[in-house]
This record gives sequence, C-alpha cells and structure tokens, in this order.
Amino acid sequence: MNPADEILDIVDEHDRVVTRAPRGEAYARGLRHRCVFIQVRDAEGRLFVHRRTATKLVFPALYDLFVGGVVGAGESYDEAALREAEEELGVSGLPEPTYLFKFLYEDDSEGAAGLGWWSAVYEVRCELPVRPQVEEVQWHAFLTDEEVAARLGAWEWVPDGLAAHERLRAFRAAG
Repeated sequence: MNPADEILDIVDEHDRVVTRAPRGEAYARGLRHRCVFIQVRDAEGRLFVHRRTATKLVFPALYDLFVGGVVGAGESYDEAALREAEEELGVSGLPEPTYLFKFLYEDDSEGAAGLGWWSAVYEVRCELPVRPQVEEVQWHAFLTDEEVAARLGAWEWVPDGLAAHERLRAFRAAG
C-alpha cells in the first residue's frame, strides 16, 4: 500500500478523534493526527540512530533519534509503538515499549508549515539483531550518548525528533 493512502484518525487540539483521512490528504491539508516516537537502546545502552530514506513523505533523508511513525485509524498509541518499532527495526518479539509522555508537536519548518501531530514518546530496549526496513531507513547505528551529542549540531535532524529529544531530556531531568 502507498503510505499516502493509509487512513489516519484526525484529532482536535485535545487529541479527540474528529474524522478520518488518508495520510497524504492529512499532510497536504495540515490536519492534526497522531504519531509515536520510540527511543531504542541496545544491551549496552547505546541509542539507535538512523537516516530516513529520501522517499519519506515528510523529512526525507534526515537523521532521527527515534523510530516511529503515524498511528493508524482505530489503532492505540501503544499498539502503534510496538508495530512501528518492530517494523522499522526489522525485528519481532520486541518487548512492549514503555510509554513516557505525550505532547502536541506543531511544525513551522519550511515545507511542513501547518503540520501538527499529537506525539506519544516511548522507550524500549532491543537486544535482538536489527535489520531495519530498507523502505524506511537508509543508514543506522547504535551510538553512545556522547557520540549523539557530538552529532546533534553537525547532522540535519528531523525537527519533530529533536523536539521529542529535548522534551525527553527535560522529562528525565525532572525525575
């Protein structure tokens, strides 16, 4: 199926479903929908980082600190988090990601102005060998926190992932 044809729940500013629309239409019209962000660490505590393929509908070829994606129509955040993590990592039998928090992301970057989505942030430990989806991921590695910090200013990152990363750092700092 073409990703643009996937049906999404369209939600209001309080994350209540108001209608449904294909993903391509939701993006084109700036309709608010739902997404999940899953921070993945390996057995050594290193962070899974990847570069999105150039064919992605939003933020093509940018680096990302999370796996994840849109929540399908009628799907829960928790269901989407596990599905997206297993799909993007190319694994099965992953533990259920742990829900951390949710926030409304509104994007005003060039090419995405008006886009907004409710973003549920999760974490999971993956001790399985990963085989990322070639349709989603063009490069990947598990990096230490120090390696990630060194690349934050040097690589071009997806803006919603950076927003989720900053909120996650604040969430952890608040304890």
